[in-house]
Amino acid sequence: MLNLNHKKMKGFVDLDAWKKSRQLRNDISALVKGFPQQETYRLSDQMIRASRSIGNNIAEGHGRYHYVDSKKFFINARGSASETIDHLIIALDEGYIDKDTFKRLKTACEDCMKLINGYINYLKNQSEKENKSQIN
Repeated sequence: MLNLNHKKMKGFVDLDAWKKSRQLRNDISALVKGFPQQETYRLSDQMIRASRSIGNNIAEGHGRYHYVDSKKFFINARGSASETIDHLIIALDEGYIDKDTFKRLKTACEDCMKLINGYINYLKNQSEKENKSQIN
């Protein structure tokens, strides 16, 4: 039976993975403002680019027509989340962030990756269903 109260997804901004990546991006942007000036075009810039890339890839992947094509962008988004963790490790090692900040942001990256993994699995299943329907 059709649930008329069910809110239909309209775009990438409705994806939990994108919402989580947006929050992470904003947290990283705020964090790097406290980094030393000499890191502006090094670590700060890399952290901002990696964290922005998560949401950018989710948005682009969602806009693709084919499941397999979409999946590639979500895999890239997951890679950018992993890259962000590496930058956080560098910030920790350099003494720019404390262990609590590191743990909180690392957890946010991992949560993002879990949501992305869920969507990758969804895309994989949809692709398999589509292939089966084409065979039959």
